[in-house]
Amino acid sequence: MTIAVIVGICILLLILAFVAPRLSRGPERATHRAFGTGGRAAGKAPGPLGRLLSKPFFTSSKAAGKSASAGRRGRDKLPM
Repeated sequence: MTIAVIVGICILLLILAFVAPRLSRGPERATHRAFGTGGRAAGKAPGPLGRLLSKPFFTSSKAAGKSASAGRRGRDKLPM
């Protein structure tokens, strides 16, 4: 379920970045903020458990950023 939500966010950011590159920055920042908050909260667990629990949040944030940047790159390559 969680993976499906993250994939959905990535696809939504990809499409939004392709259609409206400048307007996609706000939703991208919001997802980074949400994943960052979750990662920081999970990172408060003691020791290696904190790193283990926070890793999915940061990798999801990185995937969302790559998806949005891929949409913007695709839009830049269009012959217009």
